[in-house]
Amino acid sequence: MIIILFGPPGAGKGTQAQRIEKSRGLVQLSTGDMLRAAVAAKTHYGVKAKGKMDAGQLVSDDIVIGIIADRIKEDDCKNGFILDGFPRNVAQAEALDVMLAEEGVKLDTVVQMQVDDAALVDRVSGRYTCAKCNEGYHDTNLKPAVDGVCDNCGSTEFKRRDDDNAETVTKRLAEYYAQTAPVLPYYADKGILQQVDGMVAVDEVAAQIDAVLAA
Repeated sequence: MIIILFGPPGAGKGTQAQRIEKSRGLVQLSTGDMLRAAVAAKTHYGVKAKGKMDAGQLVSDDIVIGIIADRIKEDDCKNGFILDGFPRNVAQAEALDVMLAEEGVKLDTVVQMQVDDAALVDRVSGRYTCAKCNEGYHDTNLKPAVDGVCDNCGSTEFKRRDDDNAETVTKRLAEYYAQTAPVLPYYADKGILQQVDGMVAVDEVAAQIDAVLAA
């Protein structure tokens, strides 16, 4: 099964992707993580990406697609994967479709997590992750069972992103609606776009997504 989770910054995509990983044996693929790994491993596309970055240029879509194509050939992706942070525009969505077809697989479902913009600032400014395993938490909405101790790995070290603040979130929302939101009609036209209410509790969002994937 191949899934894309869509939603603005702070919608809870990372949290839900982790749950899908555990419940369905899929792998969450972050374009940022894949890019860094490819550069470190000096793969064909990693070398190309490093050249672009060293020159102060954006990594082109064809390089990112190549990195994804290499990654999904690895054994841990044999049951499927969840794409996180890609595609960000219609051109990338089209290129992704072409690459998946060449690999003999297809995108099964695109899940849009609908969240009220006003709620996102609080969500983002209050979120943090385990420094060891990246399990996600929130100051009010999703605390560890034992204060200061990660539920997943038991670590007592946590971290917050420097850009998780109201000003940055507002800017990222504007970018999302201008660049990424237009991808949704593209997938709606293909009949694979499903929507869930991202405003409810984490467990309820997970139950909605599970129902979508089970359909």
